[in-house]
Amino acid sequence: MRLLDCGESAILVEFNSLPEVLAFSAAAEAARGEGISDLVPGARTVLVCFEGLPRPAVTTWIRSISAAPAPARTATAVEIPVRYDGPDLDAVAELTGMTVAEVIDAHTETEWTCAFGGFAPGFGYLVGGGPRLRVPRRATPRVSVPAGSVGLAGEFSGVYPRSSPGGWQLLGHTDIELWNTGREPPALIHPGAVVRFRAL
Repeated sequence: MRLLDCGESAILVEFNSLPEVLAFSAAAEAARGEGISDLVPGARTVLVCFEGLPRPAVTTWIRSISAAPAPARTATAVEIPVRYDGPDLDAVAELTGMTVAEVIDAHTETEWTCAFGGFAPGFGYLVGGGPRLRVPRRATPRVSVPAGSVGLAGEFSGVYPRSSPGGWQLLGHTDIELWNTGREPPALIHPGAVVRFRAL
């Protein structure tokens, strides 16, 4: 764990792996008290934002919870109905050595967890698929990926909240709205959320 000053009211905590980030984020959220204004996880970092606290006190707090075990998950799963008709479904089956049906089963049987958000508002990087669903990004990214597209890249799965360029392997699509500024919170999937995909 490495601590870096980030402006006047934040500390960036760096880790060597995503599992360390997930464990720290869960423990920090459970131990979060007055003065810790936000915790923002990333692939290898957690940004700890604070207000009204001296930096040494925040540093001490961070180090005191770094080894704390993550609490048991009690979150209700967010269910995402998916039509598995993506243009890369056959390619994913070939890359993984599974049939198309086995790819769909593996994707829907997995309980995914949102590790962190990024790329676009409402986009959650989901982990938990294990080695069997690990595939590389496309060699050539698409100029435009439709909103609601469900894909895989590396260790992650995710759903594109809006049309944008992208290089993920697309398995299918959903009509669920991932980002809505009229909703509280606007993001359907947020860090720590449990996600299950259901085949239509």
